[in-house]
Amino acid sequence: MGRQKFYLDKLARFFQIRNLLLRQALAECLGTLILVMFGCGAVAQSVLSYGTHGRFLTVNFAFGFAATLGILVCGQVSGGHLNPAVTFSLCLLGRDRWRKFPMYFLFQTIGAFFGASVIFAMYYDALWDFPGCFNLTSDSSTAGIFATYPAKHLTIVNGFFDQIIGTAALIVCVLAIVDPYNNPIPQGLEAFTVGFVVLVIGLSMGFNSGYAVNPARDLGPRLFTAIAGWGSEVFTYGNGWFLVPIFAPFLGAIIGTMIYQLMVGFHVEGEVRDKKENKNEEENLQLTVNSNPKSKSNGKEANC
Repeated sequence: MGRQKFYLDKLARFFQIRNLLLRQALAECLGTLILVMFGCGAVAQSVLSYGTHGRFLTVNFAFGFAATLGILVCGQVSGGHLNPAVTFSLCLLGRDRWRKFPMYFLFQTIGAFFGASVIFAMYYDALWDFPGCFNLTSDSSTAGIFATYPAKHLTIVNGFFDQIIGTAALIVCVLAIVDPYNNPIPQGLEAFTVGFVVLVIGLSMGFNSGYAVNPARDLGPRLFTAIAGWGSEVFTYGNGWFLVPIFAPFLGAIIGTMIYQLMVGFHVEGEVRDKKENKNEEENLQLTVNSNPKSKSNGKEANC
C-alpha cells in the first residue's frame, strides 16, 4: 500500500498542471462534456426509440440535471460556466478577466464536441439502423440529436429573437443566483438551482429550435456531425441557421446583464454600499466623541 501510494503521488505530480487558467479551461471542458453527453443522450434515446424511451419532458429533465452535474464537477475549479454566454456576462460585469473568455469558449466547445462523440459512439449501431439517419432534409434525420435546428414554422428573424430571449432569461436568473447581495444561495446548492433554471427554460422555450442558448453546446456537436457523416449541410441548412445559436446568445447575454443590473443589481449593491458608508461615518463620529473628553480633561489637569 505504501509503495502504491508513493507511485500514485508521483503520477499525480507528473500530470499536475500549475497554470491556473489552463486548469480552469480543462475543468470547463469536462463540465460541458457532461452537459452535452447526458443531454444529447436523452435526445438520442427519444429519437432512436421512436419515443418509447423518452419524451419532451424527459429530455428537458436530462438537460437540467446534466447542467447540475456539470457544474458540480467543475464548479470549484472554474466556476462552472459551461456556456460562453455566461462567461461573457461575468466578464462584462468585471467579475472575471477578459482573458478567460476566449479560453473558456474554446474548451467549452471542445468539451461539447467530445460529449457528442461519446453519444455517437454509444448509439452507433442504433443510428445506422435508423432509416435515412444521415439525410438532413428527411423527417427521420438524426442531426437534431446533437445540434439545434429550426422548426418548419420558424424564420431566421424569429429564431434570432428566440435565442436572445432565452439567453437573456438564463443570464438574469444566473446573475441572481450568483449575486452575493441578492438572497445568496446556500453554498453547494448553486448547481441545483442553475439546473432548475435550464429545466424551466427548456419546458417553456424549447418548441421553436430546442433552446440552445449556448454557443459552445451547439457549435461543438455541429462540428462533430459535419465530420461524422452529416456533412457540410449542417452549416447550410435553414439558410445558415448555425450562425443564430452562435451569435444571438451573446446579444442575449448583454441584454440579460443590463436588465438584471438596472432592475436589481445596482440597487442591492448600492444599498450594501450605503450601509457600509453610514457605518463608517458612525464609527468615525463615535471615535471623535470619545476622543474629545480626554483632550478636555487633559487640559484641566494641565491648568491645575
